Amino acid sequence: MKAIAVHPRVPNSIHLRDIPEPSIDSIPGGRGVLVEVLRVGVDGTDRDILQGLYGAPPPGDDFLVNGHENLGRVLQVGPNVSSRIRPGSLVVATVRRPGKSIYDTIGMQDMTTDAVYYERGINLLHGYLSERYVEAADFVVPLPETVASTGCLLEPFTVAEKGIRQAIEIQRRLRVWRPLRACVLGAGSIGLIATALLRLRGVEVVVYSRRPRPYRNSDLAEELGAVYVSSSDTTLPQAAAAHGPFDLMFEATGYGPMAFEAAASLGTDGVLVLASVTGGDTTTTIPADRINQGFVLGNKVMVGTVNAALADFEQGVSDMIAAEAFFPGWPAKLLTTRVAGLDAFQDLADHLLNDKSAIKVFVEVKPPA
Repeated sequence: MKAIAVHPRVPNSIHLRDIPEPSIDSIPGGRGVLVEVLRVGVDGTDRDILQGLYGAPPPGDDFLVNGHENLGRVLQVGPNVSSRIRPGSLVVATVRRPGKSIYDTIGMQDMTTDAVYYERGINLLHGYLSERYVEAADFVVPLPETVASTGCLLEPFTVAEKGIRQAIEIQRRLRVWRPLRACVLGAGSIGLIATALLRLRGVEVVVYSRRPRPYRNSDLAEELGAVYVSSSDTTLPQAAAAHGPFDLMFEATGYGPMAFEAAASLGTDGVLVLASVTGGDTTTTIPADRINQGFVLGNKVMVGTVNAALADFEQGVSDMIAAEAFFPGWPAKLLTTRVAGLDAFQDLADHLLNDKSAIKVFVEVKPPA
């Protein structure tokens, strides 16, 4: 069957190849699920892999099948799969698989302490940009048909879900903490999804990003009832003075120095969630004493978040349904850039590398019924 793959660490090696059909019997214990792929979204991680900056193939292969933001329909299940997953079900598979740490053994592989980790389509495991895949039922999440057109957004939803969940878990120390005002840094797909999740929770949100409004991303933020502020005409301290204090800040710009700008603008008892995976060696000058003093005297927290747990996928399904109910048609507007099939792998690469206006690029492997 067809698949889109790269040779990891080899820049611009994206190609179409034939790979063996997956076998449901490869999953032990009768727990296998055979899935026909419908749509696969791609993001900055995929771009880094395409550029040869990241990724590793599974043992024994010199290639890696791309794609971790998947949506598919179940073709066949093993005899010991729960009836909540059955042929015809719409499903999304999670990304990270357990390793050997204590966290992995209790289903918290997103918090692993292993130096080596396993992520489908990213590191040491093939991804979902193929016609079909097989996965263990433990890592397959069913979705209702009401989100068939936007289901490939579930994985990016979970990135924001985990970050917000971590902030709430940390702030249980304050007994009555509830965020009233938040600032989301960055208006890409993750930033916009984080804005939607916070608005669903009744939080007033400022979206702070580089480009002046109006444009598509600022319009989408404002459709949610958020305030859009451009860094081209307003500094972050000015935004905090006008719209804060910010109880929660969610950094999703992909620009490392912004983390320290945010730290300097966080409100008392606030949480700064860092979601950007930044490469390179960018350096910056920061007001170290002011940031340190503010965090000590203000009981502030900075936390990094990566990947997501099964609970975040399940909460993401609920929030995708809620987002469609409260903001009809909004989630579909994130799917800006369609690539028609696996054969169009070069179009996929061109959009990832060159299309600065795209919010979410996705491959239509097979249109949802």
